[in-house]
Amino acid sequence: MDILFQDRKLEKACNDQLEFLPWRIIMANIAQNEYHPDYVSPPGETLLETLETIGMSQAELAKRMGRPVKTINEIIQKKAAITAETALQLEQVLRIPASFWLKREQHYRESLARLAEEQRLESWVEWLKEIPIRIMIRRGWIPACTGKSQQVLEALKFFGVASPEAWQAIWESKVIAYRKAAVLKSNFGAVATWLRQGELEAQKIECAPYNAEAFHDVLIRIRALTVEPVNFFQRELVYLCANAGVAVVFVQELANTGICGSTQWLTPVKALVQLSLRYKTDDQLWFTFFHEAGHILRHGKRQIFLEMDQKDREEDEDEANAFASNILINRTQWQRFIAHDSYRTKVGIKEFARQIGIAPGIVVGRLQHENLLPYGHCNELKRFLEWNIEEVHDAIIGR
Repeated sequence: MDILFQDRKLEKACNDQLEFLPWRIIMANIAQNEYHPDYVSPPGETLLETLETIGMSQAELAKRMGRPVKTINEIIQKKAAITAETALQLEQVLRIPASFWLKREQHYRESLARLAEEQRLESWVEWLKEIPIRIMIRRGWIPACTGKSQQVLEALKFFGVASPEAWQAIWESKVIAYRKAAVLKSNFGAVATWLRQGELEAQKIECAPYNAEAFHDVLIRIRALTVEPVNFFQRELVYLCANAGVAVVFVQELANTGICGSTQWLTPVKALVQLSLRYKTDDQLWFTFFHEAGHILRHGKRQIFLEMDQKDREEDEDEANAFASNILINRTQWQRFIAHDSYRTKVGIKEFARQIGIAPGIVVGRLQHENLLPYGHCNELKRFLEWNIEEVHDAIIGR
């Protein structure tokens, strides 16, 4: 019997088979919620069907290929893979291109891996309870999926990890200095989520290599932005800092995290300052920004700094507080101002703020912090901020 497809109908059938692969392999795209089969056929099954179609035994195929019958049988029984050498020999004997067999093998192995991954994802569904998955979907940080295992995959992709164990290890190492904080113990997943969103936003910002001298000079210019409209100062703040190697991002706060800002180094030459609007006033926002700037200029690149409610403050935090206070209002100016009763009046506060070139709300905030002014007094001089939900990216507006 001539096995080399002298029958043109058989040859056409085989060519059709090359174009329309009649197997139960579905190259599913989980991100698009496509179906994943629970079974995939091996290339050995296709080989067996081909042999049966042309009436050739496994023994004869092995003889023509110069290979042991055991090798052919192991391929058919899913015990062995089709190698490049085997694919070339199949091409010579069956006139089915080697590329066909190699792609068939590749697709099979990939499908097996996807099925195994699907099982792992199913076992990790409980992990979703540790992160604010609904808020992440609502804010567009991850897509919504119809299946829970697919949702696990999207969450893992968001964090850039392959498993919940890797997620735990990565984010615990980032916030190791804050493990004692009650909020971190109770809402670790939300803290990690907020920080990760900041990292992703920062990746979109092109920055010059970090330069400490340039960043310090930029801070003097940024101080003058405190009196500018919100839509202007937000854009300008991001632009100026990027030119000095610092990415500034605004990420809407997550409930029960207690974080108003953070600092970390993404690379040795790119720092990240991440801000929320937790207190929703301009004095708090600006103090937090300059506090984080103090961490960048004064402290190391390995630790992440989180500004949250903590009774036990570290020395670095006190130093960053002092830096922010002094750059906004230096000691000499402040002492001269509070030496007179004018600091108790709105007129006096506004005049002092005008003289030193900062927003009056910042002066009010400092007076309240130092217990020189009750917290309920002069708050109308502060600018209240809120998130502009109509913006595609996180943006703030004043009211």
